[in-house]
Amino acid sequence: MPITPELNAEIRILNLYNLDSVREGLKAHKDADEATKAAIARLHHKGLLTQPDGGYLTDLGVHCAEHLQMALRILDVPG
Repeated sequence: MPITPELNAEIRILNLYNLDSVREGLKAHKDADEATKAAIARLHHKGLLTQPDGGYLTDLGVHCAEHLQMALRILDVPG
């Protein structure tokens, strides 16, 4: 699976969520760039976020973000 700019934007958004607190959400401000707004809307459409402009992670979103953030930590280890 190639990492498209759209997928990269979605990864970036999911990596912003603080998994230590499910009560912390994100909201795309009106001045956010269009790629970020579109990524958030796609994540909502996929059932990972509660709102089309951000909100909280759904249960599926939490699982996805946990795996994603773990993979990014593993891959970030200096070699």
